[in-house]
Amino acid sequence: MSDKIKIGLTFTESRWENYPAWIKGNDETIELVELHWEKHNLDEVWDLVEDCDGIVLTGGVDIHPRFYENERLQFPNGDGKFNEERDEFEMHVFETALNFKLPVLAICRGLQLVNVALGGDLIQDLEEAGKKNHRRIDGVDDEHAISISENSLLKEVVGNNSGNINGAHHQAIGRLSEELVTTATSPDGVVEAVEWKEKEGESWMLAVQWHPERMKDRETNPTSKNIREKFLEEAKKK
Repeated sequence: MSDKIKIGLTFTESRWENYPAWIKGNDETIELVELHWEKHNLDEVWDLVEDCDGIVLTGGVDIHPRFYENERLQFPNGDGKFNEERDEFEMHVFETALNFKLPVLAICRGLQLVNVALGGDLIQDLEEAGKKNHRRIDGVDDEHAISISENSLLKEVVGNNSGNINGAHHQAIGRLSEELVTTATSPDGVVEAVEWKEKEGESWMLAVQWHPERMKDRETNPTSKNIREKFLEEAKKK
């Protein structure tokens, strides 16, 4: 049996290079498969995902509001740009990953996509909704603490009830999918992590609103280091 594993990474136009560097590093046993909406059509997703041992849903552009039945397209801190082709492609990737019971790690936009795909919706602009700024300003990520729920997968992975994370988003989970449970929040009450409410029979999945792949202390901070290690451990089981 080969010790090598294949990790599918959805392509993003937003600081893509950080994801392969974080997931693979110098580990020759990890092969990365770029899942790109412009390079692959929907009919190819099944075969591509079936060949993977784990899937990472990356950050990036706002999800088009039509996917959560909202007609509003302009937000105070949004750029008005969407990519419906990417949205559809990645929702298909996510659904296919669940079909094959693959471990899924969802990051920032990825967390939002998971919630929307499972029937939830989004707060379209956090500051407009009375929350503090969670955006990246002048090229620097926001940083803040999170509280982590007891008896959660995230607590098991991170090993603590709290953590310090980064942020670079102006949207967040609004109505949570009935299939998910919130397992971390920021001091102003923004959802920072979700996982399956009922885990029995489901694939391993962790979705976080922060960017573990580009944290300054990612090699030591358990909200980055431990998440990467646990995800790869689950992928190796496949």
